[in-house]
Amino acid sequence: MTARFDNRVVLVAGGTGGLGREVTSAFLEGGATAVTTYRNQPEWEKFKTGASAYAGPLEGHEVDVTDEAAVRQLVEKIFSKHGRLDAMVNTVGGYRGGLKLWEMETRVFEQMLTLNLRSGYALTRAMVPAMLNQGHGAIVNVASKAALDHAAGASAYAASKAAAVAMIDSLAADLKGTGVRVNSILPSIMDTEANRKAMPNADFSKWPKPVDIARVILFLCSDDARVIHGASIPVYGDS
Repeated sequence: MTARFDNRVVLVAGGTGGLGREVTSAFLEGGATAVTTYRNQPEWEKFKTGASAYAGPLEGHEVDVTDEAAVRQLVEKIFSKHGRLDAMVNTVGGYRGGLKLWEMETRVFEQMLTLNLRSGYALTRAMVPAMLNQGHGAIVNVASKAALDHAAGASAYAASKAAAVAMIDSLAADLKGTGVRVNSILPSIMDTEANRKAMPNADFSKWPKPVDIARVILFLCSDDARVIHGASIPVYGDS
């Protein structure tokens, strides 16, 4: 990893998930203080134990990032302890597919909006004012190829990811010239343990690896990407 984040403080929402672990690890490897959110205590404990080998310090908070009040409290804690927040990456999301729109329960639609749209809304709503006050910051929201490629059986998922991209795109326009940058990345199916179990007959070799996607995210959060703002970057691999 070439990007360096010494003396930087970063937040990775969903930092113990398949992609979140790689993003958090990459930041730690780059020397950052990494703050992660999690919902699964055993996952956090396992990750925390393995992260001791990295240069940067790690801290975790059990937070529902779709809860605006909880996210605001987290931001206050970060600034109270560290006095800054240089980057935020939202890897929180979920997938439900294989359902025709008219056969899908409304709760599934609402769940996709909550995980894939409201999480980014709550996080950016809390982070942006603090970053504006300090005059700099980088935000990366993980969307999906499905935001552009609307497959059958994925109406709720595609709608939530498309809305997330539109939200970040509009936010970028609001933030032009402020020193705070926001971008989206659009992965296709990632090579995670959960996806392999869900699709055991797929060709895993064509799926982008979380570690490779993490490199793109770190670049977007680095000073090397200071001219990239309001982009939606595809990270499809060969799929």
